[in-house]
Amino acid sequence: MKRTRWKYLLGVVVALSLTAAACGSDSTSSSSAGADSSSKTTAGSSDTCVTGDTVKLGFLNSTSGAMAISEQTVRDSLGLAAKEINADGGILGKQIKFIEEDGQSEPTVFAEKINKLLTEDKVAAVFGGWTSASRKAMLPVVEGANGLLFYPVQYEGLEASKNIYYTGATTNQQIIPAMDFLKSKGVKTLFLAGSDYVFPRTANKIIKQYAKTLGIEIVGEEYVPLSSDNWTTQVAKIAAAKPDFVFNTINGSSNVGFIKAYDEAGLGATKSPIISVSIAEEEAPAMGVNLTGQYAAWNYFESVKSPANAAFIKAFQAEYGAKRVTSDPMEAAYTSLYLYKGMVEKAKSFCVDAVNKASGGVTFDAPEGTVTVNGTNHHIAKTGLIGQINASNQFDIVWDSGKPIEPDPFLKGYSWWDPSKG
Repeated sequence: MKRTRWKYLLGVVVALSLTAAACGSDSTSSSSAGADSSSKTTAGSSDTCVTGDTVKLGFLNSTSGAMAISEQTVRDSLGLAAKEINADGGILGKQIKFIEEDGQSEPTVFAEKINKLLTEDKVAAVFGGWTSASRKAMLPVVEGANGLLFYPVQYEGLEASKNIYYTGATTNQQIIPAMDFLKSKGVKTLFLAGSDYVFPRTANKIIKQYAKTLGIEIVGEEYVPLSSDNWTTQVAKIAAAKPDFVFNTINGSSNVGFIKAYDEAGLGATKSPIISVSIAEEEAPAMGVNLTGQYAAWNYFESVKSPANAAFIKAFQAEYGAKRVTSDPMEAAYTSLYLYKGMVEKAKSFCVDAVNKASGGVTFDAPEGTVTVNGTNHHIAKTGLIGQINASNQFDIVWDSGKPIEPDPFLKGYSWWDPSKG
């Protein structure tokens, strides 16, 4: 069934990428993504590829399905950034008009919706996605259309596209710092628990190789489908293995089932602590269990002390309610819209090729700290952070990298990494 499903997904994506390819590129097509045929110009010219007083952007997030628990907050932060930018004069003097679509937590739907946004709505760029499965479904479509996708979530690395900007962490900015932290804590044994799709499996492949270098033994590895919240059997195996730590790469609402089963098994922060890469301020209180003492690896926490973050939190809560919290993926999404603004204004054009040419070195004083775009691999430099959950479901920062870590999505700078090994 799994093989059949992916054959179907591949067929859908190929078909959509062929449809999107009709949009062509900045330099040749009369109807490129983000431009009406009447406004088509050559990339790098003084024209913008967008006519009128507005620029259309696509916001593509899951507001239904298993991932809605996480993606709704990303949608909200994009809305806040758009409102702020419009109030400040827009992008190149044009007001943002955003078109929203629901990815429904399904990769095939993400592929269909980004195709619509690029080829029918003709947005200048799309912002969204969460799971790596959704991103990989969108990749051939956005490349076929020569469009732009800003992807805001930490992921497994090993990818770079001229049509995607990755504003969440790549592996050497989250996974590797988390492993270094565990080593510093004296961890000798580690259990891997993940959702059954590309991000957890690839991340755990990297973790297993680095663990050998660090002298950490992997004592178990279990996966459950993204749509499932039944972790009883797998947690029993964790209890039997008695690891020093559990590395959690579970995503979405499946985390609720995992944490509940963990609690029911009598495990917790004192017996077998967890370090997560997908539980943040938004998810922690939704677990229904006291998570005090557990850990997470991110590049932003609401507890970051800076004027930029204080202003961000104040604006977000003024817009959506005083009880709302901020978190890493939503901050990365918020940052992505400002980075896009910076790229376009540096290029003096909305044309994709011109924006790409101008992207390198663009910076933004983000809530997480100053971030800088790498124009070669389209990732951004980010500071690594480890937080420990306190009784208020906030994170006390217990470790940081001290400075932004340059993105290395293919781990070229790590001699222990061998992509041919499982």
